[in-house]
Amino acid sequence: MRGLKKRFGAAQLYDGFDIDIPRGKIVSVFGPNGCGKSTLINMMAGIQPADAGEILFDGKTVRETRIGYVFQNYREALFPWKRAIDNIRYPLGFMKLSKTETTARVDALVAGFDVPVDLNRYPYELSGGQQQLVSIMRALVVDPEVLFLDEPFSALDYEMTLLMRDQLQKVVLSRGMTTLLVSHDLEEAVYLADKVLLLTKKPTRIADYVPVEIAWPRGMDTLITPEFVRMKAHTLEVFRREAYGK
Repeated sequence: MRGLKKRFGAAQLYDGFDIDIPRGKIVSVFGPNGCGKSTLINMMAGIQPADAGEILFDGKTVRETRIGYVFQNYREALFPWKRAIDNIRYPLGFMKLSKTETTARVDALVAGFDVPVDLNRYPYELSGGQQQLVSIMRALVVDPEVLFLDEPFSALDYEMTLLMRDQLQKVVLSRGMTTLLVSHDLEEAVYLADKVLLLTKKPTRIADYVPVEIAWPRGMDTLITPEFVRMKAHTLEVFRREAYGK
């Protein structure tokens, strides 16, 4: 991203914002409320237009790039009149694949997740965690070059969040896709990232861009290692300084 600008009314949210995202890595975006975390990935994904600036993926525009997007509100993101399996298949209808190719791709994706879900049910018949799992699988079925996740676990309980983090980690790492995760949970932002992008209050700048040098794969034991505790403490200190001026 180069020279990114975005204004809402009189409020200048981004003004000449530059950053490079490493290919094949997971970058989490964290910062104070209202700093524009979701707006940033929405501009990258082409959902919201930037006022100025350039966003390129290996030299390509977003229209030339296969992307996947997992929304925060899974209840509104899924088509209620389609079964879970048909929600997952839906993006493949734009790729002109044969029925055999479509079936093979969906079957391989589903096999990569360990959470049992009856995919012949409709979304309203599934739990919140199962609905979000369907949303994630729908985003992944196109084999995206870049995956965007906007607070994907914020509406789930802690037990389901831990399970979903591990499922997502396994699938994303196995595919080596570039991933951007917006999170309001500092533990999650560090746990799921190769780098943490810490933002300031608006006009939004980069407060810190921290490499998370903790080995993959990560599990619950990771949360109590000295390295993780140190990383979380550093990011908390930067956040506290930017959010509260302390």
